[in-house]
Amino acid sequence: MFRTVVVMPVMTQAHRFVLAALALLPAAPALMAQTQAAPTQRIEVVAATSAASSLDEAVAGASRLHLTPRQQPASVTLVDTQAIEAMGAQSTQDILGAVAGISWSAQPGSPGSVFYRGFGSGSLTQLWNGLSVQYDAIAARPVDAWSVAAVEVIGGASGFLYGTGGVGGTINIVTKVADAGGDFTHLRAAAGTTSRLALDLQRRLGAPSSEDGGDGGHALRLVANATQGTHAASGDGRRSAQLAASWRLPLASTLTHLLALERQWEQVDQPYWGTPLQRDAAGAILGRIAIDPATVGVNYNVVDGLYRQDVTWLRSVLRWQPSPAAVFTHTLYHYDAQRDYENVETYAFVDANTRVVRGNALLQRHDQQLYGSRGEFSFKGRLGALASDSALGWDWSFNRQTRFPLSVAGPFDRTDPYAPAATYFLATPGITRSYTPGATNRLHTGALFAENRTVLGAGLALVSALRADRITLQVVNHRSPTASNPARFHIAYHPITGRIGLVKDLSPAWQLYAQYSTAADPPAGALATANYAALRDFDLTRGRQFEIGSKASFDQGRGQWRVALYDIVRRNIAMPDPDDRTRVIAVGQQSSQGVELAMQWAPTPAWTLAGHLSLTRAHYDAFTETVGGVVVSRAGQRPPNTPAQVAGVQADWRPAAQWTLSAQWRHVGRRYANSANSAWDEAYDLFSAGLSWRPDPRLTLRAQVFNLADTVYAATVGASSQAYLGAPRTVAISADWRF
Repeated sequence: MFRTVVVMPVMTQAHRFVLAALALLPAAPALMAQTQAAPTQRIEVVAATSAASSLDEAVAGASRLHLTPRQQPASVTLVDTQAIEAMGAQSTQDILGAVAGISWSAQPGSPGSVFYRGFGSGSLTQLWNGLSVQYDAIAARPVDAWSVAAVEVIGGASGFLYGTGGVGGTINIVTKVADAGGDFTHLRAAAGTTSRLALDLQRRLGAPSSEDGGDGGHALRLVANATQGTHAASGDGRRSAQLAASWRLPLASTLTHLLALERQWEQVDQPYWGTPLQRDAAGAILGRIAIDPATVGVNYNVVDGLYRQDVTWLRSVLRWQPSPAAVFTHTLYHYDAQRDYENVETYAFVDANTRVVRGNALLQRHDQQLYGSRGEFSFKGRLGALASDSALGWDWSFNRQTRFPLSVAGPFDRTDPYAPAATYFLATPGITRSYTPGATNRLHTGALFAENRTVLGAGLALVSALRADRITLQVVNHRSPTASNPARFHIAYHPITGRIGLVKDLSPAWQLYAQYSTAADPPAGALATANYAALRDFDLTRGRQFEIGSKASFDQGRGQWRVALYDIVRRNIAMPDPDDRTRVIAVGQQSSQGVELAMQWAPTPAWTLAGHLSLTRAHYDAFTETVGGVVVSRAGQRPPNTPAQVAGVQADWRPAAQWTLSAQWRHVGRRYANSANSAWDEAYDLFSAGLSWRPDPRLTLRAQVFNLADTVYAATVGASSQAYLGAPRTVAISADWRF
């Protein structure tokens, strides 16, 4: 069934803003002409390629020393601007399709859900320009790919880089900022399932001089984007806007300052929360989940349901390079976010699958503020006769979040599964729009870190890193105190994490590596929202990883491949006491073992091929749950929503210089709905295709179809009653102008 929803470009406030920015373009050169001499113009023509960047391109988010993937004793993936353009990524999560082993979902209650190496988003670090807001499962909500310059991913335990989290891996989103590349203008207009207007404009102010090292002088960059679209569930509409302004200011030949302000706004009306699963004759959900085809696209949320977020990032980055061998960088940053939810969130079949009961109304507001300072000093030196590069630094942040929850369990009504009755949020029993604070979490983090790479000789290099954190959490309860939720409590952690690894050059194009690394994260939930019950008497969980692998270039650099084998263990997971179901103890353990393979190859100028495959054996070694008042062991079971196989292939064919045909295939294996592994969704395959035409170096026209077969699949499977379905067939038609 063809379920594509075409949304024409209806004019919204966000679109008007972008149009206003576009209207200023003719005046911009004149306004800048007074200070601009002999401008250089950069026309960004993105070549059609599906390959990630070279093994020899530095990945800043995976090392303080800005090592290349070839120099790293780890699985490191860089998805750059060309790869993002080639795959037609619509959001930051879509970009992850180029990374081996990653699956994801974006359901409203946990929009930053990512699964990697057998672990979920609670044990992964998701960063924005190398900065974590320590609430990644929510704050890492996917945003439009237009603002993204690159995505950097490092597999496995990586706490030595950014602190708590990162047992399963670290994902870093790098945004577009002003650089020394000269002047350019990039415009995009798109229609289809999502309409879009976008602008990327950079102008240099002033001529290069000896004081600024001749690197292009001042540069201003404006990146703006507005979208309007739908998930394709009835009533589900999304509007978003992003605006990023940055100023690159060379203060001297060795000193550069970058000031970057980024705003993100999003509103989803009547968000889609999921589709109820059919039950057997006993009223249970067992075995492979069953979805009534007639309920696909039906939205059971209240008519005036809402999700809204307003985010501001402000960064001041000072870079001083007193010599070619030494660099000091300081980043001062502030993050401000407010998120609002007003929804009825759960739906379950009853009465032999003839009615749907709705429940769990939640009015929620998150008010989050983050302040931080990070300083890094890297230098190239020697350790005796050996070349030895080092980095030292500090990381300080203060994270304050207040939550305003009003929750009513229900149930509220029983409705027709195919034509649910229209209900309204404020008419829900027990719900009023009153924002009463529940708790405030104040999280103070201070850390010292160091990293080193020493070339031992004979093509062998030793890479090591160490980080010591001091984390203090203070929680103030604004509600009536109880024994399990006191008026306030205080807890401190002192994790030390690190890495040691060896890289062996078998040839300049072929490396072998081995590493041991560690990480730490909360026993349950996130520290930014954790309560007394989740942390009482608990230390952070501990994770460690052994990894071996190899990476190489071939065919005179036209291709590259990577393989990694890993073993990860996470200890001290919170679980019910098998001997006393009233107590929770931190003795659980989860582990995963797997292999990842990735390859890119351009055998001829007309063809580019890329593919990846991951096989993961994830399981609980020690874990219990309370079921019907009885503590039940889940040892040996697979964690929910962690697939055993993830694979992907992309092929680009250029039959002529102006034309590119592309095709993508993505496979995600079986995922279990619960820790008992009693219900699951089978594997799914998604196919996409695209056609681009570049009649002129300045103009590119592109048409894309995602989920070509209109496959119905669960992006995530809930443990109780419903599944969050992935997007159906969607269409995007766009035009890009570069001048």
